[in-house]
Amino acid sequence: MNKVKQFRIYADTSIFGGLFDEEFSIQSKLFFQAVRDGKFKLVTSAVVSKELETAPVEVTQFFNKIVNSCEIVEVTDGALALQESYVKQGIVTPKYYDDALHVALATVWSCDCIVSWNFKHIVNYHKIPLYNAVNALNGYGNIAIYSPQEVVYE
Repeated sequence: MNKVKQFRIYADTSIFGGLFDEEFSIQSKLFFQAVRDGKFKLVTSAVVSKELETAPVEVTQFFNKIVNSCEIVEVTDGALALQESYVKQGIVTPKYYDDALHVALATVWSCDCIVSWNFKHIVNYHKIPLYNAVNALNGYGNIAIYSPQEVVYE
């Protein structure tokens, strides 16, 4: 019997904090409920874990509870090279290097999309085609980039 491939969604750091942010909590709860319901496989990375070291305790506690059910992708040389390409092309400045790394990790690990509440550097109408242009120049496919609201809307 053929098993249907599960949709893999990379979640950046903002997704976990969004659960405890008044502006994003409702959609974040719906997103994580969809994860619990098995609607898609949650993918994250050690980059998220490191960024959450300074997060409020409730955010790190939630992350630590859910991380065992996530696919954790590794930072590879390919992801670092792609991250560097995003910065060299001016999509983000070196100050936001980790934002570029989240997009690179989702791309290199062939996630179906990345979700973020970061509208300045990731879920940005002007930046998404630039990320995908750099992906194409480096031999990768496009990465879909959405807010959780767009993913859980039915």
